[in-house]
Amino acid sequence: MHSFIPPKRFFPYLTWTDIQAMPNKENVVIIQPVGAIEQHGPHLPLIVDAAIGVAVLGKALEKLDSSIPAYALPNLYYGKSNEHWHFPGTITLSAETLIATLMEVAESVYRAGFRKLVLMNSHGGQPQVIEIVARDLHIKYSDFLVFPLFTWRVPHITWELLTPKEKQLGIHAGDAETSIMLAILPEQVKMDAAVAEYPPEQPEGSLLSIEGKLSFGWATRDLSKSGVVGDPTVATKEKGDRILESVSDGWVQVIKDVYAFQKPQPE
Repeated sequence: MHSFIPPKRFFPYLTWTDIQAMPNKENVVIIQPVGAIEQHGPHLPLIVDAAIGVAVLGKALEKLDSSIPAYALPNLYYGKSNEHWHFPGTITLSAETLIATLMEVAESVYRAGFRKLVLMNSHGGQPQVIEIVARDLHIKYSDFLVFPLFTWRVPHITWELLTPKEKQLGIHAGDAETSIMLAILPEQVKMDAAVAEYPPEQPEGSLLSIEGKLSFGWATRDLSKSGVVGDPTVATKEKGDRILESVSDGWVQVIKDVYAFQKPQPE
């Protein structure tokens, strides 16, 4: 049931008496992975975002010093993925449902006495939802420290392994995601079906971009016929192993930082 998560770090394996007796609960780090079940082209399974998040978290928790109390909640597989729903198999929650689900999970964590919750999001279509939840929870419970974090935003070496074009435009089912899937679930990757496809370019000099400081609303079918936005054909397991190690190292540091974090106190 724990998947990639070390059993001793898997919150549901605890008993209620374990939790009741847990010392220093206000600094214990509880982590809620949030993924998605959505199309990732003809070569990758629907589970990509959910799988990558749990694999990274599991590797990080294996590396984390045993003196730091941190536990993973069960992965939330479904997310807000309606930008992909024109491709069969995508399962999506509305923003309202995802917000309500995360709010109620978090409030259960709070009632148990915990005061530090990481919302570890691995799907690029919902960071704004996660940020709304974190802010609303803290406004409702001023001593609840909630961290809306994106799996890929920790320091890592992935950019060093990608071409300039892939770094700029490879946002979905491309080299990085395919490589890491070859490292964690190789039997579920169909490299013979991999195709490269990049989105139509914006006019030269335009300040607008698909994902950036000045973006616009889009559906995946506006950008790609295959569902791929990037080049998965150059992906390798070796790159995936390096990405997984690097991103999980970043998450070890994040968990340490959350454990040590104290609520700001203006003078």
